[in-house]
Amino acid sequence: MKDFFSQFDFQSNLLFEDLTESENQAVQNVMEPLVIKKGSMLFYEGGIPTGIYQIKQGKAKKFKRGFSGEEQIFYIYTQEDVLGYHALLGQERYQDSCEALEDLKVNFIAKEDFLRLLNEIPALQQKLIKNIGHEFGVLANIIAVLAQKNQNARLALFLLLLENRFNRNSPIVKGIDLTRDDLANLIGTSPESLGRSLKQFKEQGYIETDKRNIYIKDSLQLEQLLQVKTD
Repeated sequence: MKDFFSQFDFQSNLLFEDLTESENQAVQNVMEPLVIKKGSMLFYEGGIPTGIYQIKQGKAKKFKRGFSGEEQIFYIYTQEDVLGYHALLGQERYQDSCEALEDLKVNFIAKEDFLRLLNEIPALQQKLIKNIGHEFGVLANIIAVLAQKNQNARLALFLLLLENRFNRNSPIVKGIDLTRDDLANLIGTSPESLGRSLKQFKEQGYIETDKRNIYIKDSLQLEQLLQVKTD
């Protein structure tokens, strides 16, 4: 499943990997630890980039509002993910928004420091370029799923992705802790329609729920709904 997950994961958590000790120290020297409260914005559509963020604890959602005000979530960031560099590098205003889903601990790197690091550390520059290219492919895959798969297949996919993403740095498998509104926005449906699909999955033994937490009990059945190769 590793290659399968990589098709839908930005992998920005790997951005600072494989640096030398001195290069890593240079990065650490310019990181400013911040606490961002649940519901606060890391950045917002139309805002001017001032730096990048590395999440150390918590989750955040990347989303864009449609012309009628509805929200479409593109990605859920988790521990070690790095975000906010696309608009900064393009010298543009943010094209989307990012909101803390819970209290976050983050490392902030100011724009000037980050651009300097890219100039001074070729390995970081190369990793970032590679990662940006990968992210374009991820977004294309997500758009294809939203456009071509039925609701149950979309739900199965995002449950598998979220479980993998949320448990990436955890020694034990935890539930998928996400509001029904956010999960519905992620898969492109209404909360009411999502509720019916979750009830069906529960009755078929694919998942269990505890309040808003969702636990996958039969990942193989969810994979079969996707009709994709997982080897």
